[in-house]
Amino acid sequence: MKKSVSPVSCFRLPEMVERPNTRYHRMFVTRISMIFLLISILSVLSWFLILSSTNPNRVLDHISVSGPTDSPLIIIKNSEKSPQQNDAELPNPKNSRGAKTEEVVQTLSCSQKVSPPSPRPLKVYMYDMSPEFHFGLLGWKPERNGVVWPDVRVNVPHHPGGLNLQHSVEYWLTLDLLFSELPEDSRTSRAAIRVKNYTEADVVFVPFFSSLSYNRFSKVTQKQKLSRDRELQDKLVKFVTAQKEWKISGGKDHVIMAHHPNSMSTARHKLYPAMFVVADFGRYSPRVANVDKDIVAPYKHLVPSYANDTSGFASRKVLLYFQGAIYRKAGGFVRQELYYLLKEEKDVHFSFGSVQNHGISKAGVGMRSSKFCLNIAGDTPSSNRLFDAIASHCIPVIISDDIELPYEDVLNYNEFCIFVRASDALKKGFLLGLVRSIGREEWNKMWRRLKEVERYFDLRFPAKDDDGDYGVQMIWKAVARKAPLVKMKVHRFQRFTRPFLI
Repeated sequence: MKKSVSPVSCFRLPEMVERPNTRYHRMFVTRISMIFLLISILSVLSWFLILSSTNPNRVLDHISVSGPTDSPLIIIKNSEKSPQQNDAELPNPKNSRGAKTEEVVQTLSCSQKVSPPSPRPLKVYMYDMSPEFHFGLLGWKPERNGVVWPDVRVNVPHHPGGLNLQHSVEYWLTLDLLFSELPEDSRTSRAAIRVKNYTEADVVFVPFFSSLSYNRFSKVTQKQKLSRDRELQDKLVKFVTAQKEWKISGGKDHVIMAHHPNSMSTARHKLYPAMFVVADFGRYSPRVANVDKDIVAPYKHLVPSYANDTSGFASRKVLLYFQGAIYRKAGGFVRQELYYLLKEEKDVHFSFGSVQNHGISKAGVGMRSSKFCLNIAGDTPSSNRLFDAIASHCIPVIISDDIELPYEDVLNYNEFCIFVRASDALKKGFLLGLVRSIGREEWNKMWRRLKEVERYFDLRFPAKDDDGDYGVQMIWKAVARKAPLVKMKVHRFQRFTRPFLI
């Protein structure tokens, strides 16, 4: 007997078969949507990374860096500049590079007018050393026993000037510290102040006028076994290494001036854990002095600053200028070779010169009449001629492969100097071809920048409230940028020395 099939059963069977397929279809569509969404997100992220990598300067417009004072230093980066440039503390020139550059310039100009709260100045502990190490070398004598410093409000010991002046950074830094502790110093933008307690200090300053000592007292007289300069160096080593401040830090937080290449000739080998203030590293072994540990400071220019300079490309008739000693030792052979290459060129001034017969004033006039001024390595990689050229607003052409320059971590010299390798400079026609290829517009741009940065190399006293970017303050800021690394070195030195028992 056959079973009867109900119509309801016949009707529902297809529905029961279709349900699993519908559910599978919905799950498939959902998975496709999720995969498509994931691919879209990854594509957007990929394009963002690609666009960012094509212009690395735009990744960070503001970088906050903690300095020795644990207060932020804002570094403003310009997307139009070279990635190597980092004008942390330097105002940028106005130029015609486009709206973005003008916007950055406007921001920097405004920051000068309405300054944010300044980070605290570098705190400097200075030894009260005998005047024989500092102003006594200038003939200054204290009025009574126990006094080691002049009252710089009424009696600033006179510097002898002349060639001694070019290595006088020790004189200006010491005066600035003495002035910083006086009520008369009302500056709001001081880069460094003197503190009386070593535990408050970031660095320790050793006030030995080593360059002046070498220039004046390095020769041995008939009645001497050692020169006075050598005797002072020996006394300096004995005094400094006996101080508890040196023992606590191993000398790593001490700042010692050795700007003349021949100064501190013996003491440098015993005090090298300290930071040296130098002109260059031409006569130092890397173990004793190097750019990572020490501070490069400018020479004091000998020619007067070119105030109210209205000259221009057309009015500076001389293309290339050099006047100085031609036959030098060591790397100075380049001067001699260039002299033979350039002496017959009609728009080049290349001649011997010295300080005699008003040589400095004549050089100043010549530089002011020239578009480009040669700065060629001599006995050492650097010379005062570079800073004379800057003061004269003559575009420096630097031919010195081993030169180190002041503040180069925050100042881009490529904006106002031309660098030429010595090997290229000695190729016939190379140097003149290079400077002649620089037209009026490019030269004017470098010339304007040169006039703006001139003050960074101007050493003066007393400092004024608007002197935040002048030479002395710039040197203190360079010391401050070393301070965090110095602190780390001191802490590492103290691992096994138990400094708190000293």
